[in-house]
Amino acid sequence: MENIRWGRRIRAFRRLKRMNQVELAKEMNISVSILGQIEQGKRVPNEVQLKSISSVLDIQLDELKGEIKDAE
Repeated sequence: MENIRWGRRIRAFRRLKRMNQVELAKEMNISVSILGQIEQGKRVPNEVQLKSISSVLDIQLDELKGEIKDAE
């Protein structure tokens, strides 16, 4: 279940940046297949991959993890 949430969040942020899987995978220096597996929830991204994703997409790691709460 957690894998699917990771994949959905990554896909959503990627699409917000108007990137396709090929572009993101190339920037991360991983295969498109691995990125596809992450986005489909078949693979859990490791910490290095998470940092790379957040860096390439220009978002904070906490935001990618869903840990940023709205200001009240």
